[in-house]
Amino acid sequence: MEPGHIEGTEAAPKHAHSGQDCRLVGTVLARIGDKWSVLVVMMLADGPRRFNELKRMIGGISQRMLTFTLRGLERDGLVTRTIFPTIPPRVDYELTELGRSLREPIQALGAWAFAHLPEIQEARARFDRREGEKP
Repeated sequence: MEPGHIEGTEAAPKHAHSGQDCRLVGTVLARIGDKWSVLVVMMLADGPRRFNELKRMIGGISQRMLTFTLRGLERDGLVTRTIFPTIPPRVDYELTELGRSLREPIQALGAWAFAHLPEIQEARARFDRREGEKP
C-alpha cells in the first residue's frame, strides 16, 4: 500500500488540484461555513427579507456583522439585494438560484450536528476534564 493511502478510497477519482485551487475553495468554504452566513441563508430560504427583519430573526448578530455577511454573500453570488425607490428606501435580500442550492447541504450538516450533539458534548467534556488535570 502506498504511503498516505486511505483504505477504501481505491475507487475515488484522482484529481490534480493546485495550491491555488485549494486556496480558492477555502475562501468559498470560509464564506458558506461561518455561522452567520449559514443563519442568513436559512432565514432567506422562505423568501426575501428586509435587513431589520433578518436582524430580528437572527438573535445576537450586530448590524455591522449582518451588513458584512450580506455583502459577502452578495459578492459570492448567493444573495441579491434589491432597492425599492420608496421613502424611506426599502431594501430586500433574497437568495439567488446558487444560494438556494445551499439549503440542502446546510440542512444536512445541521441534521448531522443535531444527531451527533450528545457525542460531541461528551467528547468536549472529556477533553476539558483532561485539560483541567494538567498542571
